[in-house]
Amino acid sequence: MKYLELLCPAKDYETGVAAINHGADAVYIGASHFGAREDAGNSLSDIEKLVKYAHPFNVRVYVTVNTIIYENEIEQVKSLIEELYRLNVDAIIIQDMGILEMDLPPIAFYASTQTHNDTLEKVKFLESVGFSRVILARELSLTEIKEISNQTNIELESFIHGALCVSYSGQCYFSQAITHRSANRGACAQPCRSSYDLVDGNGKILIKNKHLLSLKDLNLTNHISELIDAGITSFKIEGRLKDMSYVKNIASHYNLLLNNIISQKKGFKRSSAGTCDITFKPDPERSFNRGFTTHFVDGRVKQQSSMDTQKSVGKKLGIVSEIGNGWFTLKTKETLANGDGICFINPKGVLTGLRVNRVERGKIFPFGETSEVKVGVEIFRNLDHEFNLALKASNKNRWLGCSLKVEQTDSSINLSAIDEDNHIVNINIVEQFDYAMNAEKAIGNIKSQLSKSGDTIFKVQQVDVIMDNPVFIPTSTLNQIRRNLLEKLLNKRLSEYKKLKRIEVDKQSDYITSKLTYKGNASNQLSKSFYKKHGVNSIDEAYEIDKATDAELMVTRYCIKFELGICPSKQGGKPTGELYLRDNKNIYPLEFDCKNCLMKVKSPKSR
Repeated sequence: MKYLELLCPAKDYETGVAAINHGADAVYIGASHFGAREDAGNSLSDIEKLVKYAHPFNVRVYVTVNTIIYENEIEQVKSLIEELYRLNVDAIIIQDMGILEMDLPPIAFYASTQTHNDTLEKVKFLESVGFSRVILARELSLTEIKEISNQTNIELESFIHGALCVSYSGQCYFSQAITHRSANRGACAQPCRSSYDLVDGNGKILIKNKHLLSLKDLNLTNHISELIDAGITSFKIEGRLKDMSYVKNIASHYNLLLNNIISQKKGFKRSSAGTCDITFKPDPERSFNRGFTTHFVDGRVKQQSSMDTQKSVGKKLGIVSEIGNGWFTLKTKETLANGDGICFINPKGVLTGLRVNRVERGKIFPFGETSEVKVGVEIFRNLDHEFNLALKASNKNRWLGCSLKVEQTDSSINLSAIDEDNHIVNINIVEQFDYAMNAEKAIGNIKSQLSKSGDTIFKVQQVDVIMDNPVFIPTSTLNQIRRNLLEKLLNKRLSEYKKLKRIEVDKQSDYITSKLTYKGNASNQLSKSFYKKHGVNSIDEAYEIDKATDAELMVTRYCIKFELGICPSKQGGKPTGELYLRDNKNIYPLEFDCKNCLMKVKSPKSR
């Protein structure tokens, strides 16, 4: 049996609980420091609470400690990981190899996507040094994933939904170069979402004021089955900065999808337990999105970018069909409601938003200026009022099925409970009860009271009562017995929870290169010691410590030329000569590695 995991983001404790209640098999969350999302930190007490909520469902909790570490932070990181181990966190997601040199308890380590896991050789190395899982680069195709899976034994995790970094993760220095806020330190200023001019070597503007590096969001809804076949076992939703409504919707969507796939594929099972009662119809388009792309899962495709805006556009409703005095109509199958937020790209190419005031007989009366709304304009809904209300109302809806049995002997009454994972507990009652005057009624009352699950994670689905001489048991006694039995069942689950342990390895494999540039992100002596131990004889300082001149700020598989349809090698485009991105302060040379089909953004030059 192969276990599949839906891995969901947790901005905080409450969002983590929401993810679990809507189908997560695991959640990942940041501690107070050293996570690659600086604004998504959490206290140890909240992480402990999340672990206690998750583990009864066999849901795992992973904590991100995936920034590079400075020398003066070594002891702080070590203490943090020791404390997370004490709190029964399941695994730590890391980037800095210096952590492997620390004397730590045997907690499992996962290689963050920040370690730039894009080749078979890199994944093999990470497997050889004790990682339990590798989080693959988002840019990999199904063919590349399958090659890695076929030649390794390590667990493979893949992003399936959410925002995309245009650069290879862990290899982006753009933010650090221009704002001194490092992506490798969790403080990315997201310059890739800004607007730029595309200019040629003569300074001619080819494209003006567009979000040329801003990608649409990833959505691999139609590729999950193929990813399973390729060897992925953990399916990751991006979004540790996303709100609870987003997590509820997207988690529910992929939860139902995975369950449907497993029902048709033999040999697979979800890694956690329980059932989620979803009271709304999940729809990824109705949550934050910049439009969707499958990125490189099927190879290189066009229309990956969201050039007009870096903001959420939501779900496409239709096109404007008629305009009146303060109103317009749409050709759409969707129903709008008062309070909905709608948006469109105006004639200047700028995203413009309106709020729906009322809808009457198909006519939409919005707040705000409507002069830019024209017949034929595409309208999107980026705030769905009624859907958000449905999401808000969806709360504690995950449960574990169990059955109870009452058996009468000559000297006692034995009560047992068994849950869906075959955990069994018993309570023996030696107290003598009076024989029931109405046997049928007494047995009915026993079944009725024991069928209640109260404020627990269990749902009692069946109660069997085997009594030759039925007795009368007071309702208060039955309720207390039920509470004790379910509490004992919960404790049984927790006592048998299988904790992950770090893989111990003896093999000392050589790293994939003997020379480490600034892109190795070696920012402390422990990480340098690690690489030296694995055959690296030349190690440059991390970019954040010693800013490299004429650096590659970003390497991306996404190519502006291909996106614009002017790639000379694949689309028959004419040679463009030198190309640059330009903002208000700087010009950024673009370098095109056509042999490897990569684009590079170089260090800025002042205008």
